[in-house]
Amino acid sequence: MSTHAPQAAQAVTLPTTLDEAVAALTAMPAAVPVAGGTDLMAAVNSGQLRPAALVGLGRISEIRGWQYLDGHALLGAGLTHARMGRPDFAALIPALAASARAAGPPHIRNAGTLGGNIASAAPTGDALPVLAALEATLIVAGPGGARREVPVSHLLAGMDLLRPGELIGFVRVPLLHAPQVFLKATGRTGPGRAVASVALVLDPARRGVRCAVGAIAPMPLRPLEAEQWVAQLIDWDNNRALVPDALNAFGEYVAAACIPDAAPGEDGTVPPLPPAVLHLRRTVAALARRALGRALS
Repeated sequence: MSTHAPQAAQAVTLPTTLDEAVAALTAMPAAVPVAGGTDLMAAVNSGQLRPAALVGLGRISEIRGWQYLDGHALLGAGLTHARMGRPDFAALIPALAASARAAGPPHIRNAGTLGGNIASAAPTGDALPVLAALEATLIVAGPGGARREVPVSHLLAGMDLLRPGELIGFVRVPLLHAPQVFLKATGRTGPGRAVASVALVLDPARRGVRCAVGAIAPMPLRPLEAEQWVAQLIDWDNNRALVPDALNAFGEYVAAACIPDAAPGEDGTVPPLPPAVLHLRRTVAALARRALGRALS
């Protein structure tokens, strides 16, 4: 039921393959692809969007699973949050599974998909900082069976957008076989939209730490200098030991990099940050500190 006035009938196409979906979008440039519809239907119900046609992706079985490929996991864009939250997936990519379990109440996790989380690019998307920290790559399907690879960070930053007729088909994620952590803070008890989130992964082969902060900016932020600094302090040959003071310093380093001080005034003084911003900075620092501590424990 809806309180909105009746709208004109919409064309709905239900392809069964990725290339059929691309062909449908190419033939109907005004069509909108829909998988779980968690973001799309919210926009429709609020009156913000009135798509002229829909291309449903729910029947495309090839994008609803995953497979191993040369040290990577090739994840279908149609994977639901509920499916990614299961133990077998958690053993594969723990941080992504944790973000999927935190994505919202059961009906959202059952419907929402990995590809939809990326394509909508909502700042509060829980999977986005994880994919940024993992340096994941998108496999984009285009007209005529074309496939091209796009770093997920490039798409989220607007450096390489989807072209007409293209769809996100798969997400390629490196399998690091090392601790990964996803944490988020919400404004209320229980599952909800993130006020701030942190994804942190260890890369023992490269003796590196990767961290991404979500929800506080239009796209996930990578504090690269903080990553490099703390990676040099970790004793990779001795159970990844790190002095406790370094944990606190890392949290502060990440928070300051992502939420910097205000620019100096004309007299050279630095005005204080508003209380709400200071609270957000403290939240990011705490999340980063806890994430690194859990990964190293």
